[in-house]
Amino acid sequence: MAMHSDHAHDFNQTGEIPKPQTKVIWKTFAILVGLTALEFVFAFFMEAGTLRNMIFIILTIFKAFYIVAEFMHLKHETKALIWSVLIPMALVVWLMVALISEGSYYFDSVTNYFK
Repeated sequence: MAMHSDHAHDFNQTGEIPKPQTKVIWKTFAILVGLTALEFVFAFFMEAGTLRNMIFIILTIFKAFYIVAEFMHLKHETKALIWSVLIPMALVVWLMVALISEGSYYFDSVTNYFK
């Protein structure tokens, strides 16, 4: 019979337990806190409008990509897997923008037709 090892320990080749990755955790924490603080600055010191909304959307996308890269370990994967996640998401966003713009056009044309 063959010997199979099903141990899921994080030992390296010398059998030592690796040191905790606290620097990486604090770096991730600082980046996410910084982005959130920047969002609060724009929320309280900028008047409402399209520019502020665009800034929020861009910062939210940056935060989402960073969270996916760090917590879902996507940045450690192969490029093919990363593109197989990003391309469908970009197409979904494009579809949402297209449907919203076409829907607003349809709504305007229907309401103007019945006036």
